[in-house]
Amino acid sequence: MKEIVRYRMSFTGRVQGVGFRYKASHVANQFSLTGYVKNEYDGSVTVEVQGSEQEIYMFLKSLGQDRYIDIHNMDKERIPLEDDERRFIVQY
Repeated sequence: MKEIVRYRMSFTGRVQGVGFRYKASHVANQFSLTGYVKNEYDGSVTVEVQGSEQEIYMFLKSLGQDRYIDIHNMDKERIPLEDDERRFIVQY
């Protein structure tokens, strides 16, 4: 059985106005990940994502391969699981 983990990540760079939230939501659903993505007022994007390490790795790899998204920096911290979460959403 796969160990499930949850991370909070903050992305900076060209990450707003380029479809980052749509891409994150689409890819998270492909890998059956849960969590959310949200634009922040400072121009960064916050993601909380929950799933296996391998699925999260593939999620991040896919985000980094988009031609419009240009991630300059990503801060990542492991956080407690959200047991009742069932899907990945875009927060506004």
